[in-house]
Amino acid sequence: MKINYRFSPKIYLLFLLTVCSVDAQEIWVSNKGADANLGTKESPLATVNMALRKVRNMRRLNDPAVKSGVRILLAGGTYNLNEPIFIRPEDSGTAESPTTIEAADNGTPILSGGVEINKWKRAGKINGLKSGDVWVADAPKKAGAILDFRQLWVNGKKAVRAKSTSGDKMERILSWDKASETCWIPFKDKSVQFEPGMEMFIQQWWAIANLRIKKMEVKGDSAKLYFHQPESRIQSEHPWPAPWISEKTGNSAFFLNNAKSLLNEPGEWYLDKTNAKIYYYPKKGERLNSSTVIAPVLENLVEIKGTVDYPVSHVYFKGISFQYSNWLRPSQQGHVPIQAGMYLLDAYKLKEPGTPDKAGLENQAWIGRPRSAVEVNFSNHIKFQECSFQHLASTGLDLHKGNSNNLVQGNLFKDIGGSAINVGVFSDEAFETHLPYNPKDVREVSTNETIVDNLITDVTNEDWGCVGISAGFVKNITIAHNEISEVSYTGIGLGWGWTKTINAMSGNKVIANNIHHYGKHLYDTAGIYTLSAQPGSVIKENVIDSIYFNPYAHDPYHWFYLYTDEGSAYFTVKDNWVPAEKFLQNANGPNNLWTNNNAFVSETIKENAGIRSPYKSLLSEVVVDKNWPLQEVPHFAAVELIGQDFDATKIKKIAKTNGVIDAQLYQWKNHTVLYAKLNHIEHLKNELALEYPNATIQTYNTPVYNFNKFEHCKDNQLADEWEHVLLTANLVEDEKLQQEYLQYHDTQFEEWPEVAQGFCNANFQQLQVFKNGRQLMLVISIPKGSSLDELNPKTKENNPRVNDWNDIMKKYQTGIEGTNPDETWVFLEKID
Repeated sequence: MKINYRFSPKIYLLFLLTVCSVDAQEIWVSNKGADANLGTKESPLATVNMALRKVRNMRRLNDPAVKSGVRILLAGGTYNLNEPIFIRPEDSGTAESPTTIEAADNGTPILSGGVEINKWKRAGKINGLKSGDVWVADAPKKAGAILDFRQLWVNGKKAVRAKSTSGDKMERILSWDKASETCWIPFKDKSVQFEPGMEMFIQQWWAIANLRIKKMEVKGDSAKLYFHQPESRIQSEHPWPAPWISEKTGNSAFFLNNAKSLLNEPGEWYLDKTNAKIYYYPKKGERLNSSTVIAPVLENLVEIKGTVDYPVSHVYFKGISFQYSNWLRPSQQGHVPIQAGMYLLDAYKLKEPGTPDKAGLENQAWIGRPRSAVEVNFSNHIKFQECSFQHLASTGLDLHKGNSNNLVQGNLFKDIGGSAINVGVFSDEAFETHLPYNPKDVREVSTNETIVDNLITDVTNEDWGCVGISAGFVKNITIAHNEISEVSYTGIGLGWGWTKTINAMSGNKVIANNIHHYGKHLYDTAGIYTLSAQPGSVIKENVIDSIYFNPYAHDPYHWFYLYTDEGSAYFTVKDNWVPAEKFLQNANGPNNLWTNNNAFVSETIKENAGIRSPYKSLLSEVVVDKNWPLQEVPHFAAVELIGQDFDATKIKKIAKTNGVIDAQLYQWKNHTVLYAKLNHIEHLKNELALEYPNATIQTYNTPVYNFNKFEHCKDNQLADEWEHVLLTANLVEDEKLQQEYLQYHDTQFEEWPEVAQGFCNANFQQLQVFKNGRQLMLVISIPKGSSLDELNPKTKENNPRVNDWNDIMKKYQTGIEGTNPDETWVFLEKID
């Protein structure tokens, strides 16, 4: 049954009756059972794999007991997996007879790929810490070999792999030499020693890299790092995203990790594979002898794998928790992603740019795909409902290749190292990643997937360049009513290939999602981000807000609410709520339609975005870092330069590099005013002062009066485009009169409502009054194509109180320096 993103109660009830038929055959599983048992509630099996085998045999023999389906019921508790659960075409159900793997009796069955570490003891002195501060246990083994892992959880909280910086701090690299494939870093702490297995974690543009250090040469307060292959060559050869070198914003940030000499902060751990020991420095209040400490072992917990001709179908998961997955490739071959966590297998810059698809393409890249706790290939009508994906090293759920008509609804994705959900092919390993993917066998393309009403929070916390929901070459996907928060990079990514050429993608829908608290560690980001041509695709009615301030961003202003990147074409982007129109349309293709994306969309859109009933209880799990600052929302403000010989082109360029949205310049005599939506106004002022050291520069950041049509008029439909009219005047010198002026404006909406009504009558979109010292800056915003001469008289039509107001205001105002004696307000002329 294809589920539309808007459910009716009747459809929902029908769905429940279909999935949970009372006539379905039951097979019971318990972590206290045995696979030799019958599989009844009284005599349960021990493993899901054995339950699947029983169902497989029943279907093979056409057992009439499965006519109405099969329910594999898991009792609550932890199921420690020795191998992944493997679901194959022979395990398929039908629409009338699905196989459902579900929680029994409201329990919480946990499919765990982890191993518990016990018998902790206090260690001796380590790294100058007191004896007993650090605890030690034997490293877990399997078949006599030490298990390797990159994460550790203590009482369900992820511990920190021992690293060179404290808390969230990072250092900056000094330089990167591509020819020798080496990096210089500051190295003042001589207690740190090079150890085999030590790694560098580096932030570069919109991605990170994990680089295994081969050798370290210390010279004074610096160190030169050499790296293992293959990542050493790839890191130095690939042009995008490369290490960032900038005097203005700082070089790429980094830290070193995975060395015993780095273990010096509570909450850190280290696996000593040479001596088969694991060390942990407990946080205050943690007691290791009574704590649950789990290391991940399995990279994959569940694999659903069909073929293009024999897909897996009608297998449903409900109420299952998938926890503690591992991912070891960074420890074995390093990890250098190009974007969205897709790692480079090979990449280099072309000496002569150009490919048959893109004449200007300057690089080549081939990518691999990170492992996932649950992996699905060649399937249809698979459902994940009310499940949880937690404490996972890499991706949570991967609907990779050849999937169709699957449903992911009402699930929790939390504490995940990579993306919560990956969907569709990004590029096959043998396929250059900038080429348009359009296979001859369309069954390879993931189609009609539905991802709705999920909570995705605290994800991408290992690989910062991953995405909340990341979709590659997909068709007719619906991503709707999800809540996404606490993401290091982008909330939803849709598309791949960087190409305007028509490809496999079309008809995709991103609707009514609530995305907030994103971009925590990497910029060149957005709440919703797209790539390549996708005919008939729609992004609408989403709510995007609250991007984190990133102290180590390569470009502190290169963040957006909506971002259609290279090749994006044939999109409709409309009715999305954002606090400001901070968008980027970079190298887009044709036929994109943008309408009504702002803070003035219908209140109903804001109310309807995000998770719907009956899944709203998930919202109690939302993670937001209240100790991490947010970016200031861009807002209308003005910067005035007083002086001579200002270059409008240069001022606009400075404004653009400082994240100013649609900078407009106005001039009266020696006064030049920039008016636009911006944030960090003092930083912009300082940049302009460097360019014009002899100018007087003053800012107008917060209006003392702010009328806008959306809030104050009965007819609050705003014009799509505005023009701004700027005037300036001074307040009189009498400070008492100045205060009276401000008081009048503070109470105008309550005591002089006719004034605001006059502005409504004149169709003013916005009217702001700013103040710096005595000087006032008045900005009247009107529909583009209108004139103030035409509209202003309407403020006074049948409205004598406006005249009264104007008469009162005259005694508080006077002209600025340079005006004639009879002049008060002077108009600034727009500079094109």
